[in-house]
Parts: sequence; structure tokens; C-alpha cells
Amino acid sequence: MTYKNLIYRLSFTRGFTYFSILCILFLPQSQIFAQVGKVRMEPVKLVHDEQQQRVDITIGGKPFTSYIYPTTIKKPVLYPVLTSSGTAITRGFPLEPRAGERIDHPHHVGLWFNYGDVNGLDFWNNSDSIAPEKKDGYGTIQHKKVNKVSSGKDKGELDVTMDWITPDSTPLLREDTKFVFSGDINTRIIDRITTLTALDKEVLFRDNKEGMIGLRVARQLEQPSNKPELFTDASGKVTNVPRMDNEGVSGLYRSSEGTEGDAVWGTRGQWVNLAGSMGSEPISITMMDHPKNVGHPTYWHARGYGLFAANNLGQKALSDGKEELNFKLMPSKSVTFRHRVLIRSGEPLTNEQLKAAYQKFAER
Repeated sequence: MTYKNLIYRLSFTRGFTYFSILCILFLPQSQIFAQVGKVRMEPVKLVHDEQQQRVDITIGGKPFTSYIYPTTIKKPVLYPVLTSSGTAITRGFPLEPRAGERIDHPHHVGLWFNYGDVNGLDFWNNSDSIAPEKKDGYGTIQHKKVNKVSSGKDKGELDVTMDWITPDSTPLLREDTKFVFSGDINTRIIDRITTLTALDKEVLFRDNKEGMIGLRVARQLEQPSNKPELFTDASGKVTNVPRMDNEGVSGLYRSSEGTEGDAVWGTRGQWVNLAGSMGSEPISITMMDHPKNVGHPTYWHARGYGLFAANNLGQKALSDGKEELNFKLMPSKSVTFRHRVLIRSGEPLTNEQLKAAYQKFAER
């Protein structure tokens, strides 16, 4: 396209003014072409309500998500998570049950980060539904403080500190996490950068299928299923996931390696995309694993019933015994995990677009 043709085409664009044309005439040509097709990021605002134990995040003046840290759910989470049009992609149960959704796995709340075997303690499956006589086998992640809340014209940041504690309230790990929130008219992005530091003793993350960054999606984004299923956690507790009506259920996983559907579970990949529709709104969610992460490319703990998780440390459990990691942290040593969740409303991204989006994340 020539410089003259560009001005001619823009002159017929709705809302494009003669003043804009005059501005173009006096701008360097390289700057003009740099702006054409550029997506404008929207302002991000964070508000901390300490009394309500939450930080609310809005993008472009619309609710996006909240960092909540009530003691009842055994770890801080982001809940709910909404698309740019305001549709909740997260399951409501157990906090706000909705008609027609599953009520299994009460520890699946919003978007979270934890693990199933840390010095023998199960942080993943802990919830208020655990019987009192069994609580000594579970760990809790306890919010300690909000270090920074930052709003901005194109992104917002939240820095928090948490403790991973034993049943007798002894801290095993300190967690320092930075959330970076951003978005445009169709897209929402969450970057989670999590640093875990061992305190006064060695910490062993024994290979376990339950981990690490997890998202429980709304019923409509599950994959259609024709049979009930039973799932057993590391401690032997069995959860029944019943067969349900598939009307309006349209989700499908696909990975960076070309794997689709239920076959994604237990495979490695740089990213996995879950695409479906909620009503008339096409929605896709892409979770990305950074190349600097331990265990990259991560194994995926992605289940058709709505659990969408990347597990960097579960090699033996997810490789059918072919690999083993058993990651250790010595006292005072740290490890950092970087993940991105990209949520798109409208036309889903192609594989080529997803590869480009992943490369942009990988270079950060």
C-alpha cells in the first residue's frame, strides 16, 4: 500500500476526521504505518479492600477479576475471572454455585497456584470439606501482606507475600508473587510470576500429578463427556464426577504440539488453548509456560471436566513413570515460576497467532 493510498482509504473509515488526515500529512511515514492496526491497551485499576480481604481489578472500567484471600478456601485465588465482555469463565462452585454446573473438587476455586506433595503435605486438595481427623495431611497457603498495588494506563501490578504452612502453622515456604494484568477490547492477560523460598529446612516437591497453576472453568467450557468418572488424589480420596447433560458444552483443548482433547493430559507443551462458546460468545483461554521454568516444557494436567492446569514438577506421575524429578529447595534457596493466562472474547486465535503470542511472552 502506498502512502497516498493509505490516506485515501482512511478518509472513508467511520469516525476518521479531516483533522486526522492533516495530522497524518505532517507525521513521518514510518510512524504512520507503525500505528495502523495497532491494538490499544486499556487502563487497568486496582483497589485493595483490606476489610473484605480482596483486591479488585478492572480493565477499561470493567470488572476483570479479584485477588481474594479468605481463610475458608485454604489459599488465595483470583476469582471470578471475566472476559472483556463480562462473562465469567470460572466455575461458581463452591463460592457462588450456579445451576447446571458440577459440584465436585471443592478445592478448585478460580485461578490458583499450589502443589500436591510438599514435604509430604497436600496443598492442592485442601479445603473446608476435609474431615477434621484428616487435616494433618494437608498444608495451607496463608496470605501475609499486599506489598504493592499499582494501576496504570496499559497495565496494573499486584505484589503479594504468602506463607505455605504445615497443619501446626509452621511456615515451610515463603511465596512472593507478582501479578501483571493487562488487556484490550477483546483480550485479557494475567502474568503470574511466583518465587518460592525455602525457609529453615529442605523442601521436597515430590513428583505428583496435582499441580501447579490451575484454573477451573465454567460448565460451558468443559469438553463434552458421555460417562461418569472417578478421580483419586495422592492421599487416596476418591471424587465422583458424574455424567451430565452436554447441552451448551463446547470446550476443546489443543496444545502447542498439535495434541487435542483428552489426549492433552499427561503431555508436554509450551502452551495449551481451551476454546469454546458461552451462549453466543466465542471464548478461548490459553495458558503458557515460560522457557525459564523448571520442567519446561511443562506437563499438562488438563481434564475434560474443567480443570485446566500446568504442572512443572509432576514428571513421574504424568509420564507414567518414564521420568522423575523430585525437585528440592535447600534452606534459603528460591525458585521462580512464570506463567501467562490469555483470555480472548470473539474470534479465536489461530495456531500462528498463538505461536506469536507465546514468543512474545517467552522473550520477557
